[in-house]
Amino acid sequence: MERSHAGKTYDVVNPANGEIFAQAPDHDERDLHKAITVAQAAFTSWSRDSDTRRRALVSCSQAIRAHAEALGRLLMLEQGKPLAKAVGEVMGAARWFEHTASLALDPVTVRDDSDMHVVVHRRPLGVVAGIAPWNYPVMTAAWKIAPALLAGNTIVLKPSPFTPLSTLRLGEIIAPLLPHGVVAIVSGGDALGAALAAHPAIRKVTFTGSTAAGKSIASAAGQDIKRLTLELGGNDAAIVLDDVDPDAIIEKLFWGTFQNTGQVCSAIKRLYIHESKFDAVVERLHDRVRHTIVGDGADPATELGPLTTRQQLETVSNLAADSAARGARMLAGATIPSGAGYFVAPALVLGLPDDAPLVVSEQFGPLLPILSFTDEAEVIERANATSFGLSGSVWSGNAERATEIAAQLECGTAWVNQHLSVLPDAPISGRKWSGLGAENGQWGLNGFLDLQTVSVAKVAA
Repeated sequence: MERSHAGKTYDVVNPANGEIFAQAPDHDERDLHKAITVAQAAFTSWSRDSDTRRRALVSCSQAIRAHAEALGRLLMLEQGKPLAKAVGEVMGAARWFEHTASLALDPVTVRDDSDMHVVVHRRPLGVVAGIAPWNYPVMTAAWKIAPALLAGNTIVLKPSPFTPLSTLRLGEIIAPLLPHGVVAIVSGGDALGAALAAHPAIRKVTFTGSTAAGKSIASAAGQDIKRLTLELGGNDAAIVLDDVDPDAIIEKLFWGTFQNTGQVCSAIKRLYIHESKFDAVVERLHDRVRHTIVGDGADPATELGPLTTRQQLETVSNLAADSAARGARMLAGATIPSGAGYFVAPALVLGLPDDAPLVVSEQFGPLLPILSFTDEAEVIERANATSFGLSGSVWSGNAERATEIAAQLECGTAWVNQHLSVLPDAPISGRKWSGLGAENGQWGLNGFLDLQTVSVAKVAA
């Protein structure tokens, strides 16, 4: 959608300087109902021809690539990440559209004999609601829009109110390539998202965000049995075993933790290091942290930008203060810009107990609590002692040994000697409070489809 029917807007802030730089449409429930009504009307014809849908997704991918630089710059301004990372996110969204176009929709024959022919089909649901977060607004929008469209659904998507502009622009880029109403982007506050999730015409909600918000959406969706995909919070543990080469893993540990200034659901949020390697890994990781270039994403030298919201700055600052009050040792050293931007220097936090707030919560910022261990069984138990279960990783000089330990982690994705390796053909799913269903690949696509079994008797009635 474009402007709200009432012409209302709200301010969008650049987190690198805390200043308002644009306005976004402030859509209300009247605008939302209009978008859903148009999406309902578009569904019947859109759902008929999968070949047309595949071609449309490929065209969308090509259009996104053609606009990657400008769209990335807009994303940088509202989200804060370095420009190269922002452009990379846009290119990733294009890749997801392209890959999704290749996924299978074929029916499966489960019986074909002299008595009957039984085929299992997957059918589109109708109008889908997507609600995307502020940390990766363009990429997560693609994760929702592309499979929804290939499945034959139409979709109404709401971005975070903190990062609406890049998603609205994404909608404008792909709109000429799709029938009217197949995709609509609405922007506004949290109340608009709640209304979208609860609307009776919505047949599925796909949501990425906090566990608390996910629980609220699940409750609302239950009133009329909407399908759900929830990708929620994480408190990922990384376990460094006693046979690692510290020099070989530091750069991967750094980016697995501090990518996007730590604002990644599946980033490393607790680091357990075997006591025999503890000092060596901490020393090298601290050296990397203190030489990190933190600044405005527009500066090509910047490695980490600001936190995206003032609220997140306050949350991270409070966790740092609490950790210091508990006697934690903070290893930082990177210089941050002065001024009103939402900057926090990346830091390693040592000496906290397992029940400290920074250890048990999803901090979503550049603070990494580091803990030591001596026994493998003990550290697996500690890693699993959480309500979250999004992802985790194990680091070792012996991949087979690490894989055996990774299999014991209670999480949807377990990495070995890497972290944050996300692929379009591999599902992302959460256990426990970290989610419901899956995104990406064939598994994610299937969540946008209902099963229908067609059973035909071969003997005339």
